[in-house]
Amino acid sequence: MPAQKVLITGATGFVGGHLIEACLKKKYKVRALVMPQDATVSKLNKKKVEIVYGDLRDFASLENAVRGVSIVFHAAAVVTDWAPQSLFDAVHITGTENICRASVRARVKRFVLVSTNDVFGLREDKILDESAPFEPWGEPYPDTKIKAEEIAWRFFREERLPVTMVYPCWIFGPNDRTFVPLVADAILRKEMVFWRKNVYVWPTYVENLVDLLLKIAIDKRAVGQGYLVHDGEMTTFQEFCAQIAVTLGEKPPKLHIPYFIAYSAAWVLEIVWKLLRKKTRPLLTTYTVKNLGSQLRFSIAKAEKELNWKPRIRYKEGMHRTLEWLTSLDTTTLKEK
Repeated sequence: MPAQKVLITGATGFVGGHLIEACLKKKYKVRALVMPQDATVSKLNKKKVEIVYGDLRDFASLENAVRGVSIVFHAAAVVTDWAPQSLFDAVHITGTENICRASVRARVKRFVLVSTNDVFGLREDKILDESAPFEPWGEPYPDTKIKAEEIAWRFFREERLPVTMVYPCWIFGPNDRTFVPLVADAILRKEMVFWRKNVYVWPTYVENLVDLLLKIAIDKRAVGQGYLVHDGEMTTFQEFCAQIAVTLGEKPPKLHIPYFIAYSAAWVLEIVWKLLRKKTRPLLTTYTVKNLGSQLRFSIAKAEKELNWKPRIRYKEGMHRTLEWLTSLDTTTLKEK
């Protein structure tokens, strides 16, 4: 049986990098979609990976990238809470439309989209599972991810694109660029402040996510389905920060301010940053305040029941590996990770 040929968008990113390694271990033929100006592509040159340059906003480049591929892992995203609305629209909405259309023309056997648990909103009155309706946040990242998913499901219904959706919670692990390094940087700078006690965090160690991605890519039961994923256990954001602080030789942050003050400050900062057209990220954003001020609950029972999937790596072990990686970094460049 010939090896599967896969295309990975977002190949130079956090999830994409781990997914490439896992696919290579399975002897898959891996094709990586890389932006022409991506300076991090050098990381892929030493691997047995076919590099194809393209842009999600350019349909013609995607036709070439998808040609001859059996599985598409669409992991590319604008993973930040501070970027122009036009960029979120172009990558999440236009980009998803383009890669779906190209995949239909190429007759791929499976299209796996890495979405986010954010699409289910901020409801705290129930345990959220895959049956929950989409609920916008009024924020660019989650709201455009909702639109991206709606596009993928439209292609599933109308064009018979074999779509499967994955909804990761808080992804962390070695080579993370957007979560652990930024938290660590805030702790070192004494800028970490909480605005709600016992904020729930559902950690998703990156290898557990990749395990599920590889499973649903070949399991026929997953076509037309979506699956939430996390490590099967919850911690609090305060406890998460405390572990990072102790590892860095710092005292765990404990300062709390009222939620409405944090939200008001974020709202004002965003206005100021936009008026001044600053390229840096504000100290606080409204998305961050909402995200780190909630007590959401998520179930992974569907993946466990339907696919017999279980998180392979426990949260404690995943955190241990992540903290070992964190201590190997230059702490002055954490925001650049």
